[in-house]
Amino acid sequence: MKRRLGFIAAGIFLAAVLTMAWMPTTATAEPIKLTYANFPPAPTFPCVQMERWKTEVEKRTNGKVAVQTFPGGTLVDAKGMMDGVIAGTADIGCLCMAYQPGRFIVTNATALPMGFPNATVASLVLWDLYDKYKPDEFSKVKVLTMFACAPANIYANVPVHNLADLKGLQLRASGGVADVLKALGGTPVGMPQSETPEALQKGVVKGAVSSLETLMDFKYAELCRHVTIFNGPIYPFSVVMNMAKWNSLPEDVKKVFDDLRIEQAEWTGKYMDDHVNKSIAWSKENYKIEIYNLPPAEMALWNEKMAPITAKWVEDATAKGLPGAAIVDDMKAFAKKYQGK
Repeated sequence: MKRRLGFIAAGIFLAAVLTMAWMPTTATAEPIKLTYANFPPAPTFPCVQMERWKTEVEKRTNGKVAVQTFPGGTLVDAKGMMDGVIAGTADIGCLCMAYQPGRFIVTNATALPMGFPNATVASLVLWDLYDKYKPDEFSKVKVLTMFACAPANIYANVPVHNLADLKGLQLRASGGVADVLKALGGTPVGMPQSETPEALQKGVVKGAVSSLETLMDFKYAELCRHVTIFNGPIYPFSVVMNMAKWNSLPEDVKKVFDDLRIEQAEWTGKYMDDHVNKSIAWSKENYKIEIYNLPPAEMALWNEKMAPITAKWVEDATAKGLPGAAIVDDMKAFAKKYQGK
């Protein structure tokens, strides 16, 4: 009898095991994996904002989305970023529109000498400009955010207090900043940031026109003790996503991305401005640099010299069927709105 009961128990146990083996199990859903390409080195502000966006997305989606970041051009390079995202080489990419001025005419208007006081105002103006005009060049992607670097200013190993001081002065400058320097009577010298410290030591250039975080990041304050604030051009950036990948996302994830658009623009601008302030404080403490703000009368003379650059842009944009004058007026109105906050 005991032997029979043992066989029955063994049979029941075997049946239970087989039943459990065939029962469907609830598998943990795999996260939605996204690749995010960026072109500058990891410590730079475009990559810092990328890592912040990744962290916020993963947190706000409760792990439903996992973002793998690729700084330093390891997935897509700077000039190929937009086309790389369109082709799906990267799901998301960060690009600087100033690298392709003929392709991003509307958003590159922010790189004109508009006198933006800081990166926060410039970033919010850039977003509003995109949001109002929705330029065709972004029609094949989903724009996730836009932001700007801090305005370019002058630092040199000699004082620059007026246009006479600037005349013929050789300063490192690139892109639209070089055009502005030339209009002001200076002599722009094109070279990578990485080569500028050595050029300064050899006297090839007397300084540079760039955003002021470089005083600390590249130790320019050691050689350039004179800073002149005129709030020159900024560089506009955008973060775009492959449209097919965007369309494949669940609605709740799309909402998280959309909710971050303006927030990320403002966060990045503030991060950049804080970094500039730290750079200036560090430069004053360690190298006693002089910060010179142009008096209103002198600033008016500089604005007069820079005005033809904007006028030429309006003329060229209008010839291409764009409302050039309205775009400039809108930027001024947006800037006034944010400067008051």
